[in-house]
Amino acid sequence: MPPFGWTLSLLFSAIGLAAPAAAQAPYPNRPVKIIAPQAPGGGVDLVGRIIAERLSRAVGQSFVIENLAGAGGSIATQTAARAVPDGYTLMIGYVATHATNPAVRKVPYDAIKDFTPIAMIGGTPNVFVVRPSVPVNTLAEFVAYAQKNPEKINYGTSGKGTLNHLAMEQFKYAARFESLSIPYRSIGQAFTDLGGGQVQAIFPGVSAAMPHVRTGTVKPLAVTGARRHPLLPNVPTFKEAGYDDFDGLTWYGIVGPANLLPAITKKLNEEINKVLAMPELRDKLSGEALDVMPMTPEQFGKYIAAEIAHWTKVARANKIADDSPQ
Repeated sequence: MPPFGWTLSLLFSAIGLAAPAAAQAPYPNRPVKIIAPQAPGGGVDLVGRIIAERLSRAVGQSFVIENLAGAGGSIATQTAARAVPDGYTLMIGYVATHATNPAVRKVPYDAIKDFTPIAMIGGTPNVFVVRPSVPVNTLAEFVAYAQKNPEKINYGTSGKGTLNHLAMEQFKYAARFESLSIPYRSIGQAFTDLGGGQVQAIFPGVSAAMPHVRTGTVKPLAVTGARRHPLLPNVPTFKEAGYDDFDGLTWYGIVGPANLLPAITKKLNEEINKVLAMPELRDKLSGEALDVMPMTPEQFGKYIAAEIAHWTKVARANKIADDSPQ
């Protein structure tokens, strides 16, 4: 039997030889978790699953969505920010977590410093929808009805500080009517209660609204943006209805914890942009009212900073900032 010291020496030598091999294993070499800061059923979940499926095919490794709803996205965002920056925990950073929330309230994370921007996916306008039972067919009729019947109009949101909340508050201020805000853990839950009559209106992204528009469970009255949406050609823009500065975009991207290795960031960005360039995926996302917006990590980081600045300005101008902690 060889001496004990010699046995240990051989063991450590084997470990030393194995370590570089493990360190050089190509990324990703095990499943990657993508945190979705909403419950299943909303636009974040939809976009996340589409991208995760295509990435899994492209790189030959599983990308798995983990839904983590609550606190307007802050629970998921803090979880992602605190994760080890090894590329195996990512998050869908979107307009709420990385634009409107930081713009209107104090959040327990820094949307810029605590994250590594990886890739933009795309964006969709927002659409104002009501229950079919609400006796209106145009935005002007809705405003007149809401002004006369404020107690009959409650609206659902996917949480305080989200774009659908901020846009609705901006609309209320511009049109001078009252409506009670009912926050939910996700826009999917808000749609459920709209169907049940607990709320009468929602201001979601077009992608989240389209399944409900197609089934006739909601009535669309106006869309944000400079022009009508091709999926809703008969629905006027807010500008057509007499309201300027309603250009909100529900956008989605992929972020990781701060200090993610540049090589991993670059690889993920390249793979995501390759996926976004596929005609099949573009058609799939277009069918969900989402236009792809490929960017470099640097461009995406600048986009996030500009969005925070924009929505901070809008919130202050319309006196809808909320300083309460989340």
